[in-house]
Amino acid sequence: MFLTIAMLFSIPSICFADASEGDVIVTLGENLTHQQKNDILAELGVPENVQSIIVSNQEEHEYLGEFIPKSQIGNRAISSASITIGAQGSGLNVQTNNITWVTDDMYKNALMTAGVKDATIQITAPYSVSGTAALTGIMKAYETTTNKEIPDEVKKAANEEMVKTAELGDSIGADKAAALMGKVKDEIAKNDPKTEADIREIIQQAATELGISLTNEELDKLVDFFNKLKGMDIDWNQVKNQVSETAEKVSTFLHSDEGQSFLQKLQDFLNRTIEEIRAQLN
Repeated sequence: MFLTIAMLFSIPSICFADASEGDVIVTLGENLTHQQKNDILAELGVPENVQSIIVSNQEEHEYLGEFIPKSQIGNRAISSASITIGAQGSGLNVQTNNITWVTDDMYKNALMTAGVKDATIQITAPYSVSGTAALTGIMKAYETTTNKEIPDEVKKAANEEMVKTAELGDSIGADKAAALMGKVKDEIAKNDPKTEADIREIIQQAATELGISLTNEELDKLVDFFNKLKGMDIDWNQVKNQVSETAEKVSTFLHSDEGQSFLQKLQDFLNRTIEEIRAQLN
């Protein structure tokens, strides 16, 4: 089991400079109706006076246009998000609702890559949408809260990773795609590859360990992306630390009484299912 970290790059560590534990900021898609905005604010459970950031469809096209067709981006910004600052050491938690293309782990992957930590992120929409607007909104919220600008090239790189992970997920499964991206980042952070060949080897090894088969085209695209990412100003130690913390929490849970009980119940369920199938065949 490998919980991943899919996209806010550069800035070595995102810390909400003027924010404190419990502070909330909301991002809203520009094309939500008044009623939809109210419904989303109620769903997110945010205070009445919460600070909100508006995300436009033009911004989506600006940062996604190089990576997916305009028709896929659409002409409306709908997905929205809330960010709640947590206590130091509380970790990063991402939850989604009505988001069909970008998974929880893809968002989490991206946020951890950028050094975001100790926050709860909720991403939602009034009906099923791809979720592409949410990442742009979270980056805008960061800029507003910290009064620091994320360069356009970094925003585009963030969206590129999100798209590449989601596209890979269409081929090998969303969980495996997010896990692969997280594992490759962890290995890059640990080994500091110097050449494109080194990066290719890391990706191939990570895929093998996760039982993933990549086509030559998929492998080449990942090599190109991570080679570009390696040249960006990312705090790879921060990436490594956050991946390690996540893996450690999973390992601790699985070895706990609660974790062992969960695994046993899962095994019992699978055994019963297999027996029922066998009985039906006989």
